[in-house]
Amino acid sequence: MDSNFAKLGQTLPESIKSSSSQFFEQPTPSLNISNLKTGSSNSSGIEINKKDPLHRIKNYNTEHNKDDRPQSPIPIPGPLSHPDVHFPALNKQNAATGVIWCTDRAAERGYPSPNWVNLGQGMPETGNIPGCFSRPETLPISFESREYAPTSGIKELRQAIANLYNQEYRQGKESKYTWENVNIAPGGRSALTRIASILGDAYLSFFLPDYTAYAEMLSLFKNFAPIPVPLYETDGYKIDLKTIKGELNRGVSAILTSNPRNPTGVAMTREELKNLHDLCRQKCLLIMDEFYSRYYYDGEIGETISSASEVEDVNKDPVLIIDGLTKGFRLPGWRVSWIVGPKEYISALSSAGSYLDGGTNYPFQEAAVPFLEPSLVKKETIALQTHFKKKRDYCLERLIGMGFKFKFIPNSTFYIWVDLSHLPGKLSNCLGFFHEALHEDVIVVPGIFFDLNPLSFRELDDSEMFSYIRISYGPEMKDLVKGMDRIEKILKKFDALPKN
Repeated sequence: MDSNFAKLGQTLPESIKSSSSQFFEQPTPSLNISNLKTGSSNSSGIEINKKDPLHRIKNYNTEHNKDDRPQSPIPIPGPLSHPDVHFPALNKQNAATGVIWCTDRAAERGYPSPNWVNLGQGMPETGNIPGCFSRPETLPISFESREYAPTSGIKELRQAIANLYNQEYRQGKESKYTWENVNIAPGGRSALTRIASILGDAYLSFFLPDYTAYAEMLSLFKNFAPIPVPLYETDGYKIDLKTIKGELNRGVSAILTSNPRNPTGVAMTREELKNLHDLCRQKCLLIMDEFYSRYYYDGEIGETISSASEVEDVNKDPVLIIDGLTKGFRLPGWRVSWIVGPKEYISALSSAGSYLDGGTNYPFQEAAVPFLEPSLVKKETIALQTHFKKKRDYCLERLIGMGFKFKFIPNSTFYIWVDLSHLPGKLSNCLGFFHEALHEDVIVVPGIFFDLNPLSFRELDDSEMFSYIRISYGPEMKDLVKGMDRIEKILKKFDALPKN
């Protein structure tokens, strides 16, 4: 038995594992697919049923595999700890987000090491890129930064962010952002947590697929009811305004979404964004995750997209915009993010930060201020888009050459949403493909993690994302070349490459 693969089942987050199948819970740790036949019972009395929600996971046949590895077993989870070991008061239901889960599984096989390629990473390369300013290697530390920073962030950084948004998105508009419209948080997840904590009793709509970390935010807080709204590949994963009208009619008073979208790499057009704001203005809080706003390839070079351009009054329109240094400035390790919105919301967010996280690192806030000078940001954005568009085009060309088909071309972010449904055997589902990639020292992210299911209402087999993976072209080009070569190697093993 491949013990690494057997661990996949027991390590799946509860929101996925608990909604899968009772078969997953059978105490048969040595069970192997080679001993089972569809429609018959084995020595354990367990019958394989093609209607079983996990049948597609269990069908890990390796008839096309030219590798010498043994057949992959059914991932039956064993106990996570010895039954005599107890952990009082510990909630074991919480699990790592999808990307962390993937890297944890890779770590069990030796990641990180120079041979690994992480195509699952949710961050851009952090080295120097032609045309971008050099990433800092040292930081000046002021006397003031020895103290606690305000939980809402230092005034200098808040003002610099307000100035940048006014310069980029508020030209010719009477209403302008000030430092009082900005809240600094220690990372995007903390920003989301702060927002979740200030919501009152409300219906909150979110869209599928979307950012994996939303699941924790949506499940941990009980002061609002999360409502999933599916998007479809046939529509290019676009948010339909008729759907929004329906959500508002049912009493939804908050909407959470990423734009540009993670994981599909789709951004709303300016007209679509305007229509969304016109529809929701004064009726519904828009929570807009815009971490990928600078990775936008459909406009003029250097053009970015943000809800800030569609806000009429910065203190009346109920719009909260989340961004930070992580993606656009390629400094994920600094954990500096911001929320831009009306003063009333910002005041509440500052109070929330005082009891949730205590605020953001003071020296990093000070160091970030000069990065936000508008002309420098413009130059940075041009270089960023030029570099990452080239990487996108390379990956798409390689994947299309391997037989993958794309109904739309991702016009933003650094992600590609890949449909596996045409592939044979285990490669046709995201967990099977993920497992084969691990054997080639490659990390991808299974699509099921983007099917946010915070209340565990749906079965795993119902997921539209079961046959998808997310590939990131955030890494350096040399790693993308290695990653594409190894994916091609996997397909070759299964005779899954196009026949010339």
